[in-house]
Amino acid sequence: MNQTPAPQTKPLLMRSDKPRPKVGIVHLGPGAFFRAFNAVYTAKAMKARGGDWGIYAVSLRNPHIRDKLAPQHYAYTSVSLTPDGAEHDIIEAIDNILVAPENPSAVLSAMSDPNIHIVSLTITEKGYCHNPATGELQLDHPDIVHDLRHPKQPKSAVGFLVQALAQRRDLGLSPFTVLSCDNLPDNGPLTRHVVLEFAQKLNPDLANWIKTNVCFPATMVDRITPATTEADITKLADATGYIDSGCVVHEPFCQWVIEDNFVDGKRPDWDIAGAQFVNDVAAFETMKLRCLNGTHSTLAYLGYLAGYETIAETVADPVFAALIDTIWRQEIIPTVPKPEGEDLNAYCAALKIRYLNPAIRHRTWQIAMDGSQKLPQRLLGTMTDNLAVGRDSPLLALAVAAWMRYVSGSDEKGQPIEVKDPLAKVLRTASDSADKPEDKVDTLLAIQAVFDPELAANTHFRNAVIAAYKALIKHGARSAAEQAIQGV
Repeated sequence: MNQTPAPQTKPLLMRSDKPRPKVGIVHLGPGAFFRAFNAVYTAKAMKARGGDWGIYAVSLRNPHIRDKLAPQHYAYTSVSLTPDGAEHDIIEAIDNILVAPENPSAVLSAMSDPNIHIVSLTITEKGYCHNPATGELQLDHPDIVHDLRHPKQPKSAVGFLVQALAQRRDLGLSPFTVLSCDNLPDNGPLTRHVVLEFAQKLNPDLANWIKTNVCFPATMVDRITPATTEADITKLADATGYIDSGCVVHEPFCQWVIEDNFVDGKRPDWDIAGAQFVNDVAAFETMKLRCLNGTHSTLAYLGYLAGYETIAETVADPVFAALIDTIWRQEIIPTVPKPEGEDLNAYCAALKIRYLNPAIRHRTWQIAMDGSQKLPQRLLGTMTDNLAVGRDSPLLALAVAAWMRYVSGSDEKGQPIEVKDPLAKVLRTASDSADKPEDKVDTLLAIQAVFDPELAANTHFRNAVIAAYKALIKHGARSAAEQAIQGV
């Protein structure tokens, strides 16, 4: 009797037998961006120059990524999606992944190891437990409340940083450098501020030691990294012959600008991998946050409401292509100080080409996540600067109105939107509490965790957002965008 042969299953990706470097970095937040960015730079730097800069990655919430990578001994594939096809590179910079809720003491022990010189972070805006509108630590945040009461069993990134630094001080060790790699303006100073505020509440002497001895360099990071799909995993398996459920996909472009300010000067040679070490990151940060992230969020909310699934599909629509061209030219670039060696018009033209890359399926829904944390940095700061010099921002007002329409939880066809945001319930309740467009806008503008009260009270700002919101309700996102362009 003939039997159908069992289908052949592909093997898992396995780590090479090369000697592992010693660990020199602990990284909080081992998500896709870290694996497509920090770990790639570090792997390239060690390949070129050597050095003991292996990484212990720490998940602050769940074991999901650890469980994917552990069977592969923490090797994974970096997949660069070019218009002409995919390029693959196996990354072996991660030595281990710890899951903080399972064993906070193990994480603190790793961070207190004298061989650790850098603790880096990609924890997203909400991971800093701060008020995005003011930059202050949210002392009523549940994780911060817990960590101040139980400092040796922390839950938050801030709690882990402060307790690990306390342990190093008590052991007579030098501190580590705290390196934020999140898309936040002045991310180094912001991290320093929330760490010192927490430490001051816990132990003023410790706060003074941190203030005197710890470096918090600012950074600017840039690489579009869509969420990995099952289709991506299958394509990789077909191309390579192995299965890697922990692979990451990303665009070819990447840029990392780092303030060269490290404890005892100890850091990897990331510059050999293309990073830029500079004295002042601020202008680069502003350029990226406003030109890239600002238009990314604009396209995410308007594109989603218009029925587009990805940024590439949205920008392929000539209306939205014209929208971002006009926003850059009239509302964003005039507010951006020119970074050394950069041409802002050329930078934005290159951004548009990146957005149009059909191989990058960066979902509008994914970019729309956590908008309450992102709006102050990506959109509202630009509008505030424009108001200060008497310049209107009608197209950015349309983006803010689109966010307000999005967080109402219902799209233009009345279909539900799955809003992922730490303030989702607050935003939905505020929107549902009013009927008229101007009242909906006012209830959302009153949320001080998003809108600075002075900005919310500005008549020009309020009227622009109300007019844009009414246009969205009456005409829909695409037509409202088209009319807004014609009106400027």
